[in-house]
Amino acid sequence: MDSITTEVQFAQELLDFIEESPTAFHAVEAVKVRLKRSGFSELKESDKWQLQPGGKYFVIKNQSAIIGFVIGTKPAVDSGFHIIAAHTDSSAFRIKPAPEMRSEGKYLKLNTEVYGGPILNTWLDRPLGIAGRVTLASDNIMYPATKLVNLNKPVLIIPNLAIHMNREVNKGVELNAQKDTLPLIGMLEETLTKDNCLLTLLAKELDVAVSEIIDFDLFLYEMDKGKIIGLHDEFISSGRLDDLAMVHAGLAALSKTEASSSTKVLAAFDNEEVGSRTKQGGDSEFLASVLERIAIAAGGGREDYFRALANSFMISADLAHAVHPNQGDKHDPINRPLLNHGPVIKFSANQSYTSDSDSAAVYEEICKKAQVPVQKFVNRSDLRGGSTIGPISASHLAIRCVDMGTPILAMHSIRELAGVLDHTYVTKSFALFYEL
Repeated sequence: MDSITTEVQFAQELLDFIEESPTAFHAVEAVKVRLKRSGFSELKESDKWQLQPGGKYFVIKNQSAIIGFVIGTKPAVDSGFHIIAAHTDSSAFRIKPAPEMRSEGKYLKLNTEVYGGPILNTWLDRPLGIAGRVTLASDNIMYPATKLVNLNKPVLIIPNLAIHMNREVNKGVELNAQKDTLPLIGMLEETLTKDNCLLTLLAKELDVAVSEIIDFDLFLYEMDKGKIIGLHDEFISSGRLDDLAMVHAGLAALSKTEASSSTKVLAAFDNEEVGSRTKQGGDSEFLASVLERIAIAAGGGREDYFRALANSFMISADLAHAVHPNQGDKHDPINRPLLNHGPVIKFSANQSYTSDSDSAAVYEEICKKAQVPVQKFVNRSDLRGGSTIGPISASHLAIRCVDMGTPILAMHSIRELAGVLDHTYVTKSFALFYEL
């Protein structure tokens, strides 16, 4: 990654990964495919684990969270875990059960609800697709079958109201999530009826009978693929950069790492955008149980696991806010991260980020050794900021942790903006972290 051409190519690989990942389910599948290609073996939570020093493994929860790891050449009790944590989900709209709604006797809409905190007006007037997971009947009632689905076609749109009927629109309009953001799917006619329109569409796509479909987890997503833009190809314009950019960077680093003394871990959780309080989220025992099982497989006990945690370090990787070129007054007057100026360490006095002087110093030194510039972010003192998986995961594991991410503009817009150089920078820092 020594030339701008290589950096643009790597950014294009990120865009390819994002296009394959319209939902958290698809993101995990994309990670799984790449890990297998790099020699990783899948483990099942219900199986007894037999792990070998230097072995490469991954385990999946709910098809929407994944943890990959490379076993160290020394027991974790001696060398600890080097963990990078990110999340697979993005703010969007989720389709409700029995979603078909009739309007004016001829329009057919879908009933949706907001997932996370998207900037709602950015979803208007854009071709939208449908993707997610469909649950099917099986021979075992306790374990239904599942299939991932991606209606890779612009089947939906949320139309805006014409300015002639909304003269104050450019002064700011509050959108009602139950009324103003319901997507249009088609016009009712003999071949398109209100009853089971979506199930019929899914059945055709999956080549199953409608009666086999029990339920679904479906989301809307922007159809247009991300692009490299800017006068000198310096920007990445795409949806779902938050937080698939960090998943991709961590995956690239883990896939190429060689076994060394420490055990290297990449944890990609689901449901960060809605609080992480799920079995596959950061506020679960998923990561803790995987780490403990790694310690047990090496012949250790619970005491060895706790000693391993004391020797461990986690990078909580979630995107950061760059200074906005038109809204500079919304940022701290001193700490002002810029695009293409390196990854950003995030601080908060109320501990919505876990970084402190100790953990930040570790990551700063990693960046220095990797010859990567590094920046710092804090909110304006009169503005409430966001949070991430760092404080949540650290509270379960009680290990040293730094919150960081590459800087972007328009976070939670349907189309976010990042820097091409920053994606290479952060991946270099992750690669070096895994080497330590």
